[in-house]
This record gives sequence, structure tokens and C-alpha cells, in this order.
Amino acid sequence: MADSYVLGWILCSVMALVALCGVVLRRQKWKGISMRTEPLKTVLTSNGECGSADASHADVIIVGAGVAGSALAHTLGKDGRRLQVIERDLSEPDRIVGELLQPGGYLKLIELGLEDCVEEIDAQQVFGYALFKDGKHTQLSYPLEKFHSDVSGRSFHNGRFIQRMWEKSASLPNVHLEQGTVTSLLEEKGIIRGVQYKTKDGQELTAFASLTIVCDGCFSNLRRSLCNPKVDIPSSFVGLVLENCHLPYSNHGHVILADPSPILFYPISSTETRCLVDVPGQKVPSIANGEMANYLKTIVAPQVPPEIYDSFVAAVDKGNIRTMPNRSMPAAPHPTPGALLMGDAFNMRHPLTGGGMTVALSDIVVLRDLLRPLHDLNDAPMLCKYLESFYTLRKPVASTINTLAGALYKQDLSPCCLV
Repeated sequence: MADSYVLGWILCSVMALVALCGVVLRRQKWKGISMRTEPLKTVLTSNGECGSADASHADVIIVGAGVAGSALAHTLGKDGRRLQVIERDLSEPDRIVGELLQPGGYLKLIELGLEDCVEEIDAQQVFGYALFKDGKHTQLSYPLEKFHSDVSGRSFHNGRFIQRMWEKSASLPNVHLEQGTVTSLLEEKGIIRGVQYKTKDGQELTAFASLTIVCDGCFSNLRRSLCNPKVDIPSSFVGLVLENCHLPYSNHGHVILADPSPILFYPISSTETRCLVDVPGQKVPSIANGEMANYLKTIVAPQVPPEIYDSFVAAVDKGNIRTMPNRSMPAAPHPTPGALLMGDAFNMRHPLTGGGMTVALSDIVVLRDLLRPLHDLNDAPMLCKYLESFYTLRKPVASTINTLAGALYKQDLSPCCLV
């Protein structure tokens, strides 16, 4: 039992570190073009401060408008870049991940001027974690004493949050928003010149820009052109929504150290609680034939706190059970003139600690600061060389969160794994 509590305190402490490490670490013409390959949505903006010499091209094309793509569109748009953002589907996303933003990520949201995107979506403040093991529990709060009272984690419906960021980006004067599917990158003499895509009505078009940033998420069809992906799937999340469930610790994430792996609960609105059950391996019980419901009722339910039990079983009986593979992929880019990878298309870690959005937002701050002094993005080889520093500058935050997420999930927190 003592070992369980040691592990518990390590788990909560690591989650608190993940929550704030971003802040702490930060302080210290088309000819002979070949096809390389996916979905789309568009944003444009300029205020005269920056921009390329060729007015017929956007400065930047962003492929994908999830958390990373939409936040990047608003950020570069505010700096005067002319942007085209292409997103596969502009209807409200419905996901079971990307719902918990750690305090460090919220502080990045403030730095990017996007903090109002968690307003008017019934987002809930999160102040820390509660840990449960063998019928006993403890609490660990985020170390937020030195911050304004508004600074905390935020949990919400992912789709509502992204829609707010779409609205924010589209409000910029030069933002053009389009739904479509990017099918390929356009390459000429080793330089990415833009993208080919299909519009919502099936029309095939091309778009050109000085820089194409691929942010098309964990299922990216474009990343193989820009990196050496080594995707690991250690487990899957099984997602449920519990209605009118009163968590033992309000405004806290709940981690149950269960057998065979953790179970998470956290509020995503004033009346809904997200449950994520981690199932190790790449195979999960079938939802269609009832195996999943039986697994949740017989293996998982007895391990959840009694205050949550009835709501959990009711959610299983309701039948809206979702699954999502948990992917991990180290950042392994091969710098390509005219293009850059960001977000989950570029780098993923196990989502147990909820650090993914913090990494993405931190990366956007780094890229924004690198691009601000540049008034012309047209020299692709020189820009590519310049942006190699992005991979170095992002490491203090990204590598720390990635390492901690992986080590925590494996329950291997020996000193050697933290270097």
C-alpha cells in the first residue's frame, strides 16, 4: 500500500509539473510541380506590417484548423500575415480528447490573446487532481499561488473550444475561411510551393504560399513528406460522458489507479463529466457485440469511487461509448524548404497527463517569435535554414512534457528517464 501512495504522489506531482512546466521553462508560378498528400479550411489577414512581395499568394497556408491550426492562424494573422487555412470539416468537432487544458497551456492561451475562447462554452476551471487507489484517496492542487485567480486549468467540450477559435480567427480582416480536403503538397525543385485540394463541392483547386504549415492532426496524411514518423499506440481511451455526476472533489481531475491501467474523470461542462478508461494494447473489446459494456461493468465499474458508480453504470447503459487510440510519436522532422509541421501531425505523447495542447500552444509562441522579425518569407531555402532553430527552441517545454507523459504512463520514473 505504501508503494501505491508513493506512486500516487509521484503521479500527481508529475501532472502538476506538466501543468506548469511550459511557463517555468519559458521564463528561464507553377511548372513541373510534382505531388507529394489531405483536408482543409482557410484564413487570411494583413495589416501592412508583414507580407510577401507577390500579392497573388498568401504568406502562409495552414492545413488543418484544430487547436494548433486555428490558434496559429489567429496568431500569425494578428502579426499581419496573409493566411489561408484549409480545414476538412467546419462542423463542430466531436472528440473525446483535447478537452483538458493545463494551467501552463492556459497561460500560453493568454500570451496568444486567445483566453476568451474558453468563455461562453461552459468551460470549467480545474485546480488540481484527486488520486484514488484501493478505496483511499488524496488531493494535490496545482501550485498557482503566485498567479492571478483566473489562472487555472480549463476543461470543456473540444468542439466548442475549436469553434470559438475559428470565430476568433475569422474575425480578422484578412481571414478567408474555406472547407476542403488537401490531397497533396505541391513541390517544385525540392521546395513546397503550396497545396492541391478539393473543395466541399468537389472542385479541385491549387493554392500557393511562401510557407505551408501542416497541422492536420494525429491522422495526418501529409506528415510522411516532412518527417520520419514512428507512431506507437500503447493503449486506447474508451470515452463516456456522465450526466449530473457529482465528483468527490469539485473542479479537479480524478485519477483512479486501477487494474490494468488508469481511469480519468473530469468535468467538461456544468452538467457533464468525461470519463476516459485506458485500455492497454491495440485491441479493445467490441462495442457492437456488447463486450465493451460488459468489460466496463465487470472490470472497471467496481474500481471507480462509490460516489461515481451509479452515474458510470448509467453512462454505460446509455450506450454512447467511444474509443480513441492513444498515439505517441517523437518529433523527427526532415527540414523541407517551404513547409513546416506542427501540432499532432508533428509530435504526440500519451494523453494521460493532458499536455498536448500545452505543447502545441507553446510551439506556436516559439514560431510566432521567430517569424516576427521577417517581413518577407519568399526565400524558402533561407527560411528553412532559419527555422531549424524552432526545433531547438521548442525542446525545453516539449521534451519535458513528452518525457514525463511517457514515463508516467509506463510508471517508470527513475532519474535516468528524466534527463
